Amino acid sequence: MTDETIKTDCLIVGAGPVGLFAVFELGLLDIRTHLVDILSKPGGQCSELYPEKPIYDIPGFPVVTGQQLTDNLLQQIAPFSPTFHHGEMVTSLEPVGTTEAPLFHVATDAGTRFEAKTVVIAAGGGSFQPKKPPIEGIEAFEGTSVFYAVRKMEQFRGKKVLIVGGGDSALDWTLNLQPIAERVTLMHRRDDFRAAPHSVEQMRKLVAEGKMDLRIGQVMRLEGVAPRLSKAICRGNDGAEFVVDADTMLPFFGLTMKLGPIADWGLNLHENLVPADTEKFETNVPGIFAVGDINTYPGKLKLILSGFHEAALAAQKVHRYVYPEKRLVFQYTTSSTSLQKKLGVKDEA
Repeated sequence: MTDETIKTDCLIVGAGPVGLFAVFELGLLDIRTHLVDILSKPGGQCSELYPEKPIYDIPGFPVVTGQQLTDNLLQQIAPFSPTFHHGEMVTSLEPVGTTEAPLFHVATDAGTRFEAKTVVIAAGGGSFQPKKPPIEGIEAFEGTSVFYAVRKMEQFRGKKVLIVGGGDSALDWTLNLQPIAERVTLMHRRDDFRAAPHSVEQMRKLVAEGKMDLRIGQVMRLEGVAPRLSKAICRGNDGAEFVVDADTMLPFFGLTMKLGPIADWGLNLHENLVPADTEKFETNVPGIFAVGDINTYPGKLKLILSGFHEAALAAQKVHRYVYPEKRLVFQYTTSSTSLQKKLGVKDEA
């Protein structure tokens, strides 16, 4: 948390593929960007839910995985040095400007404050919220012993960590926390994982070497003096109960999407989506734009490539707000020397 207010030309809410591409389109127009995303890394659904899933409708790529697409986009926007604020959710947005010169005061649940000339909502279907395990009384341990995301790895140094889940998040954090935790136990309801094969192979190697534990079953209840966890009472697939000593639990049961605080920003919502025009993808609030799956308009297709198109057009209007006295002349990146310099393209002449 900081007392400083960050001033930026454009605040992008959501760091999925469309939000990342918006950085590129805005960067070409000399527009500075900050991105806020509730997840711990960029990529949105592509990185969090299906990093290994093939995507077939990205132009120029016969097939690309969600993580490969994210990595390529990060490489593409690197010349523009965007600033990421991961693990944060925008909780309030207050318009303080005028129709001709918008300005917004924005705050997150981590205490970060922004003064943004424009806001681009690229939040997919809304903010991601973790699915909680059906364990009675788990709320008493949340935030102290039970965490649904890892924001600082050092927080778990020397801890007895129980990680529950069988997807990429569970395996990734098992491998990342194993070297610094006192002991890591991974629990999944079956001995079959949905994570990347290489991660599963690494995990099984650590188990074979005795460096961590793998248990098959489910957590039934938690014990300890709340909010401090001491052990988890579990049940195996054979019905027998067993105990896992743990002072920290990380359940990774996937994510659900909720519109969240966006509903309170004065936007004309339609079935939990944000209507936008098809000329500049601006909402009913001047200076706030909606691109990607979060928006709706006649003929809308929920495709990543559609979001890329929307981000490109939104950037043109954002430029008019950020540089009201500057005439924008559209240039092709293939023919403009100034644009090529921004992208770090060397002159071959």
